[in-house]
Amino acid sequence: MDGTNDSTQGNFILLGFSDHPHLERILFVVILIAYLLTLMGNTTIILVSRLDPHLHTPMYFFLTHLSFLDLSFTTSSIPQLLYNLNGHDKTISYTGCAIQLFLFLGLGGVECLLLAVMAYDRFVAVCKPLHYLVIMNPHLCMGLVSLAWGCGVANSLIMSPMTLWLPRCGYCKVDHFLCEMPALIRMACVNTAAIEGIAFILAVGIVLSPLVFILISYGYIVRAVLSIQSSSGRHKVFNTCGSHLTVFSLFYGNIIYMYMQPGTSSSKDQGKFLTLFYNIVTPLLNPMIYTFRNKEVKGALRRLVLGNLSLRKRL
Repeated sequence: MDGTNDSTQGNFILLGFSDHPHLERILFVVILIAYLLTLMGNTTIILVSRLDPHLHTPMYFFLTHLSFLDLSFTTSSIPQLLYNLNGHDKTISYTGCAIQLFLFLGLGGVECLLLAVMAYDRFVAVCKPLHYLVIMNPHLCMGLVSLAWGCGVANSLIMSPMTLWLPRCGYCKVDHFLCEMPALIRMACVNTAAIEGIAFILAVGIVLSPLVFILISYGYIVRAVLSIQSSSGRHKVFNTCGSHLTVFSLFYGNIIYMYMQPGTSSSKDQGKFLTLFYNIVTPLLNPMIYTFRNKEVKGALRRLVLGNLSLRKRL
């Protein structure tokens, strides 16, 4: 390969944690268990939200999309990571790397925007409860979700080709366990200031703008909560918003650090573990947070389980 066409052919080598073989064995077991639990938890949320009529509301419509995003996000990279951790072959094809990068950027961007949509849903539910069903009608919900998907995919369509087309002068070793944008930018043998600037500008729109919108929404929610006289009313609002606020904090705590500082500015090892947390721990915790903190989901699970048991008894 030469520097003019090395971005369109050949395989990449994902170094990952190859410097620590004992750590790789431990990570394989831990990540495999976490991945299986993630699949089970998010699939459960999707099925419960679809099967229980009590959960056919805007909040659970958005939650279904969040769980689908988490399933897609982890599946886009974790199987490849498990394959690399379990053997000596650390390669990934150029096409596989391109798909992984596109999905990672696209789905991550969609989740940022979807969390903002969910914050708006909570804002309307708390601050305009009498008009909630009128405002959050099915057409608006579908439109907001479509907008989130469209913007996330558009961001990925811009950044993925720009990152992959950077000249690498024959260098094919990715110092990461997946084809992530900062790791690929670090491989370039040219000045990357321009692409890092573009990435920062897009990150402001995809990451920072939803963050500001969420914080403003919760500012209004807090003000509305403080005006509620009854403690039971306040407790109900905290239960309603607490799950989303926890998921939002987990998600943004990682993604801001990783994608507002692309390229060489962040620690490589720290970036790997942050990406691992963002890629497997957050999607694993999301269904647990929405199950354990939410009486409606627990009630729906109970109804489905009891309904299945009674059906089996009759059969």
